[in-house]
Amino acid sequence: MKRLFVTGIGTEIGKTVISAILTEALKADYWKPVQSGDLHNSDSMKIQVLTSFDVNLHPETYQLNTPASPHHSAAVDGIEIDLNRFQLPETTNHLIVEGAGGLHVPLNDKELIIDLIKQLNIPVVLVSQNYLGSINHTLLSIEALQKRDIPIEGIIFNGKKNKSTEEVICSYTGIKCLGNIEETQEVTQGFIQKQALFFKYLQ
Repeated sequence: MKRLFVTGIGTEIGKTVISAILTEALKADYWKPVQSGDLHNSDSMKIQVLTSFDVNLHPETYQLNTPASPHHSAAVDGIEIDLNRFQLPETTNHLIVEGAGGLHVPLNDKELIIDLIKQLNIPVVLVSQNYLGSINHTLLSIEALQKRDIPIEGIIFNGKKNKSTEEVICSYTGIKCLGNIEETQEVTQGFIQKQALFFKYLQ
């Protein structure tokens, strides 16, 4: 069974869209360990709307009210995020786990999202996006993962394609490109289903 942690080179990179595509392609379970804000329209809720089947949504370990970095959102709620509370959900199915923001987003005053990934001990799908500076951000993210011996399943480029940028990143790092998602239209269930066809091989 596949266990994949979807993270990004920053925030608003398209992790939820990619998570929906992978969940659809694998007919996987889905888990968002930390939801910061938007509790009325959480990422778990979006996954359910965007996928074509009744996804097994595992409950968030932390639901925080403020749309901010988890450490700050937790502080506003009067709690502190405890890394030891995070445990992979028990399931016999594939599982897609979606992070919050980028790798170095703080969970508390000592630990980051990347520490959560290391603890869960599952491979990463890194979501990149082509913009000025994205090569640097992608290479730094990959370097951080490799320094912690976190396995990388591959990179998915989300947004307008830039062949030169993508080739440089993959050539320099040796990391496999799993695919390119061009969001040229409204993200709907139909869009997710169409894109998921290209990721069936991951099964």
